[in-house]
Amino acid sequence: MKTASDFFTPEEQKQIEAAVKEAEAKTSGEIVPMLVDASYEYPRAELIGGGTLALAVAALVSWSIGHESIWWFLPVYIVSFFVFHQLIRLLPDLKRKLISPEELTVEVKEKALVSFLEHELHNTRDRTGILILISLFERRVQVLADSGINTKVAEQTWDEIVEVITTGLKTGDACSAICQAVTRCGELLTEHFPIKDDDTNELPNLIIEGKTD
Repeated sequence: MKTASDFFTPEEQKQIEAAVKEAEAKTSGEIVPMLVDASYEYPRAELIGGGTLALAVAALVSWSIGHESIWWFLPVYIVSFFVFHQLIRLLPDLKRKLISPEELTVEVKEKALVSFLEHELHNTRDRTGILILISLFERRVQVLADSGINTKVAEQTWDEIVEVITTGLKTGDACSAICQAVTRCGELLTEHFPIKDDDTNELPNLIIEGKTD
């Protein structure tokens, strides 16, 4: 799985930033696409998956070779747990299968809310910030708009934008899909929040949050 840091080429990043700049040229609103590796680390999946697989291997070895001896079971379990724990961590497709879709959705929504506050999208002058969060591990997209926008734009509109980006991710055309989504957000903002004479760019045009460890 590609990380957030290398998901887009430098040219694609410039295309997205240009799309944001063009969209914001007609509105006082702010649009911030954000790409992250994952919304959460999901340590429980690693523990449960590693423990379950290690238990199966240790029981099999103890039964078939060690005559059900605990002195075979314990060392095999400890070694197997470490191996499977690391394997699950390194194989995102396997790890994802150990997590319920509901948990993935909840964590992405929470990440969007936290990021919205951390990057101060709630501090725009007219409360017109829009965060478009793409979380790669979960394969989820979350659009979060501030209160000034939500009073005038129907909630299902954001579902349409999510669908555009999700389709782009599946077809390998994420850059164009995000640009299309940004343009659509700009149209919605321009309709309700046209640009003002003293408007300034208050937020980044693209945020990429890769791993820091």
